[in-house]
Amino acid sequence: MSDPNPPITAEAPRVDESLITYTHVIYALHALAVLIGITTFHTIVLSFVGSLPSIVAVIMNYARRSATYGTFLESHFRWQIRTFWYALLWTCVCVLLIVTLVGALIGLPGLAAVGIWIAYRVIRGWLALRDRKPMYV
Repeated sequence: MSDPNPPITAEAPRVDESLITYTHVIYALHALAVLIGITTFHTIVLSFVGSLPSIVAVIMNYARRSATYGTFLESHFRWQIRTFWYALLWTCVCVLLIVTLVGALIGLPGLAAVGIWIAYRVIRGWLALRDRKPMYV
């Protein structure tokens, strides 16, 4: 006999391929900012929060965010936006610590840690997007 209540399978909403490409472009812009920070006199942190590629990427995130609702890309957009804003927050905290001179012993290593964290989040997010997996925050 057939089951009167078949199991309901939640099918993931289809994602527009152009939106996946768009998300790759955003990760590429963030990666470019990290690369600029590594290869120039800027630091990763200052390049990420203050350079044109990252600022454009965050604007792109907000511009198309509503198109990702209900898809695995929604988690990537949240991941990218949070990476930017938390990096900015922790950069401000570290800079304030550095300005006090007493906190420079904490602020300078803090900036280095934020730079490593930014690179990690860009790499981890982009690899998950390549595999078409959501980002679990």
